[in-house]
Amino acid sequence: MLHVVFHEPRIPGNTGNAIRMAAGTGATLHLVEPLGFDLSEARLRRAGLDYHDLAHVVVHGDLDALLATLPDARVLAFTTQATRWHTEVDWRDGDVLLFGAEPTGLPAEVVAHPRVTDRVRIPMLPGRRSMNLSNAAAVATYEAWRVLGHPGGV
Repeated sequence: MLHVVFHEPRIPGNTGNAIRMAAGTGATLHLVEPLGFDLSEARLRRAGLDYHDLAHVVVHGDLDALLATLPDARVLAFTTQATRWHTEVDWRDGDVLLFGAEPTGLPAEVVAHPRVTDRVRIPMLPGRRSMNLSNAAAVATYEAWRVLGHPGGV
């Protein structure tokens, strides 16, 4: 099972979309506080539609609390500062895909966290801003799930 982490997300619709993506792939979606919205917010519920009961979503007080629950997992930080593409990763079951908040991305101290085992990026044309958070998470999660052979998929 893959673990998708949104570090201090701000936009409820992106998290709602990620809930749908987690339900579709079997990934666990981890949200690291503080959140920029209430989980009962209408925009989040609308984006997640009726997938909330099909997805596994866990909220953590901070990054260290999350990482304590996954002591042996590799943590791959997605950052525009990385040079390695997400398609070059030898994905493993249990990997953690770590994404930063909109619009700032991961803070430098999170990217430098000792538990981060690799820094990767999704390729884009030069001069473009970063991808939308839920789109980036979907691109990366589906690539990792593909490499793993789409376990549980039909």
